[in-house]
Amino acid sequence: MFQLPILNFSPQQVAGVCETLEESGDVERLGRFLWSLPVAPAACEVLNKNESVLRARAVVAFHTGNFRELYHILENHKFTKESHTKLQALWLEAHYREAEKLRGRPLGPVDKYRVRKKFPLPRTIWDGEQKTHCFKERTRHLLREWYLQDPYPNPSKKRELAQATGLTPTQVGNWFKNRRQRDRAAAAKNRLQQQVLSGGSVRSLADEDGTVDRLGNSSSPEASLSSKAAASAISITSSDSECDI
Repeated sequence: MFQLPILNFSPQQVAGVCETLEESGDVERLGRFLWSLPVAPAACEVLNKNESVLRARAVVAFHTGNFRELYHILENHKFTKESHTKLQALWLEAHYREAEKLRGRPLGPVDKYRVRKKFPLPRTIWDGEQKTHCFKERTRHLLREWYLQDPYPNPSKKRELAQATGLTPTQVGNWFKNRRQRDRAAAAKNRLQQQVLSGGSVRSLADEDGTVDRLGNSSSPEASLSSKAAASAISITSSDSECDI
């Protein structure tokens, strides 16, 4: 009978390999490495107490779509605070994807809020403090700096920025997408405001030479529509935030 080779790695060495592969983003190699680990009960018991190995298993479970395994790992093992941010992101994103698959459409902010209420973070990856789902100021500062350099980062840059901020590449991509939408809305608002102001200047000149009196009406339907559109754009941009929703 064919025997698998026995890897004579210590638990510390296994943890080191898991950390290196996880940081590199090579989930496929990480999965193969975890599969090659010994399955003897004594060895499994030791490895299952190692946080780096457990976190690696959670990452592989998420990327392979094995969300049941992911939830089992996160709910039944206590993790240190250093791992909370990443594991919380995996927990939420997995539930978002399941909800999207069930509903057959992308989730909006309200949908995501309801998912978070229905599936709260387990205390194994949460210290009990309220989470606002907004990025920290340092994280936003880094994101803004990168955005000014390149509003359309490629996958490699997204992974690099994710490592620098502690976010997932998906969160980074969503932030850039939302920021581009906010900038487009702000530009549209400014154009509409300029149109409204230009219309106001024309009416002021008309007032001086008596044109308004002859027409009997100081506002045109076009100006009214422009004002409403400007108000709508202002409402859109003023309600935007940099929250991770």
